[in-house]
Amino acid sequence: MQIKYSEPAEIILPDSFVMDKHYYHKVMNAQPHILISYFMNMSKERIVERYCHLNPLIDADYLMSLIEYKPKYIYWTGTDLFHVTTAEGNKKMIVIETNSSPSGQKSMPILNDNQEMGGYKRLLEESFLPLIKSRRLPAGNLAVIYDKNYIEASGYAAVLAELTGEKVYLVSYFTGDEKPGIRFIKGVMEARDCQGCWKPIRAVFRYVTQKPWNRIPVYTKTFIYNPIIACLAGGRNKLIAAKAYDLFNSKLENHGLKIFTPETIMNVNLREIPLWLSRFGGHAVIKNPYSNAGQGVYTITNKEELAEFMSLEHHYKNFIVQSLVGNYQWSTISSEGKFYHVGTIPNKRKEIYVSDLRFMIAATPAGFKPIAMYARKAKSPLTSSLDDSHKSWDMLGTNLSIKLSDGWGSDVSRLKLMDRRDFNTLGLSLDNLIEGYIQSVISTIALDHMAINLINTKKKLRKKLFSSLNPDPILMQELM
Repeated sequence: MQIKYSEPAEIILPDSFVMDKHYYHKVMNAQPHILISYFMNMSKERIVERYCHLNPLIDADYLMSLIEYKPKYIYWTGTDLFHVTTAEGNKKMIVIETNSSPSGQKSMPILNDNQEMGGYKRLLEESFLPLIKSRRLPAGNLAVIYDKNYIEASGYAAVLAELTGEKVYLVSYFTGDEKPGIRFIKGVMEARDCQGCWKPIRAVFRYVTQKPWNRIPVYTKTFIYNPIIACLAGGRNKLIAAKAYDLFNSKLENHGLKIFTPETIMNVNLREIPLWLSRFGGHAVIKNPYSNAGQGVYTITNKEELAEFMSLEHHYKNFIVQSLVGNYQWSTISSEGKFYHVGTIPNKRKEIYVSDLRFMIAATPAGFKPIAMYARKAKSPLTSSLDDSHKSWDMLGTNLSIKLSDGWGSDVSRLKLMDRRDFNTLGLSLDNLIEGYIQSVISTIALDHMAINLINTKKKLRKKLFSSLNPDPILMQELM
């Protein structure tokens, strides 16, 4: 997708959804794997029964209450998970991050041949529309705003127009745009049409991912799905997310549950990083807490990779350092033991690749529902030993996004679908999918609890608390 500044809103009308514009080409004729279809049609009661049967110390009633939880701020997320294990066979689905404006629809095979709108329709019909119908909103139109992933943003706009019978404004909103097609007047979002007229927006579906807090206020009268506090509370802030997981885990442990994550060291200054790297035995993952789309994540396994990282110009000076999950021979030994990647099923060359699982869920009146899934594999196979010929990121990095000088691209060759062909190579079972869903639900609730704590009675950000949790003056200056 090419970035173009100062563009007016596109008008999307009903009956404008065309399937091949909103899915990757390889998805068009893909048939969902039987396990995926089966899982997507499981009731929440059956999911809870199965998960508690395998984990008998979990309080089933409490787990059901979490699935039926009604979030206040974070309605829609995409959790990235790794399938890991120990030498003793202790397998887990661990949370790498939870995104507040996730991709996924363009990569998900449709479950019903007669429902070409697939997950776009499920998300809008079962989550977005019930939420806006339950609220008192200002007069105005509907909109979808985006700064990335035009394929899905335009897909949501077309389906929203179809479901409501209204025209929908589709508006780009890039950071650094001096004449954007969006503005806020007394808390109401307005979109600029091609005649230069500003149209009030009553509700907006947001796919703005790059520093959204520098141009969208925390409080708005226009309903935003998800609001900016979802990003600040962890959906685009890995530091606050780590703290949210820790805080919520203290409540979950009384009921036999836990959000599983890599061991995380928070609020690390650039100069401290070599010390923490030594603490992890020389192998770790360093993250810019506010980046996404695979940017600002660095796997460090040798002195050369550390030196390269330290020599870079970093906009932010605050980092998190996490234990590294790799091959058994060189994974980090964390406080919970040594976890390593289960990886894909070996190919004909006996190569195993690191892969992740993106799990999109949405809050509905009946509880959190799975909406879409896809997987990504690393560029190079996982090796049992490290040497200078192997770049660790090529073996461990799974994100498909490519930052270009004038926009974004994607390495679709590494995309793994939930279809009959690709899913078999991932080595995932129905129980892995159930665990991934549960981890997605409880990590989302953790972020929603953090968001609730960060908003005061006037619906404004509690800046003193936020700056105490996230002591980064550069980030504070960016907040609108």
